[in-house]
Parts: sequence; C-alpha cells; structure tokens
Amino acid sequence: MLMIRFQRIGRKNDPAFRIVVLPKTSGPKAGTYTDLIGTYNPKTKEFKIEADRLKDWMSKGAQLSPSLSNLLIDKKIIEGKKVNVLPKKSPIKDPEAEAKAAAAAAAAAAPVVAEAAPEVVEEAPAEAPVEEAAPAEEVAPAEAAA
Repeated sequence: MLMIRFQRIGRKNDPAFRIVVLPKTSGPKAGTYTDLIGTYNPKTKEFKIEADRLKDWMSKGAQLSPSLSNLLIDKKIIEGKKVNVLPKKSPIKDPEAEAKAAAAAAAAAAPVVAEAAPEVVEEAPAEAPVEEAAPAEEVAPAEAAA
C-alpha cells in the first residue's frame, strides 16, 4: 500500500520536508521514494505541490498521512475534515485516586436513584384520589417545618 507523507530533510533545528509517495512499510527517513510531488518549509511557510500528481496518486489508492491531510485541507487543495494528529495526553492516575473518584460517582448516582423512587410512588396512587390526597398533606408540613 502506498502512502503520501512528509519526509524530513534539512539541518538540525531547521526542518524542511519533501512530500513523497512511498510504500507504507518503509520508514519516513528512507532515502528512496516512488515519487516526489512537493516540498514544504514550515519556517518560511513555503509550500509547493503538484496537485495534479497528488490527485493522480490518490486515485490510484495512495493514502495521505494525517499531518499532510490537515495541511492540504488548510491550503484548500483537498476538501474534508481535519484529523486530530496530537490528541490530548491523559494524566497518569493513581489507583487510590481512581477508587475515590469511583466512590464519589457512586455517591452522586445514589441520591438520583433515591429521588426517582418517591416519584414512582406518587404516580402509582394517582388512580385512587383518596390515597393521593393523604401523602400530599404529609409532605407539605414536612416542607414547612424545614
């Protein structure tokens, strides 16, 4: 399977990239490539690409790397949705902290269940109007006392 991606060239702390077509299994620093279709210099923002050759390789089944895909979407060469290349790192959690968080979540869920149960009880006596009036009177003095 072919991949269209960046190949880093340039000196230390002065990156420049070739946009190359190469087999997916070969490393990004490999000197050989199938086709050179453009260059990109992030410091000077210089970007050159042969769009017709890019689209030709894509029609042949070559896939874009996520970083290159985002750059081409920015430059409006291709259309699509950007991909999150660098996802947020999740902090390393202690097992004790996870246990406390789980207990807090369980405690937060427990009152919700307790509130749901009285609502069901109030709905059930709705068929008998005599029973419904009695609980309503008991609840009102309790709220007034509080």
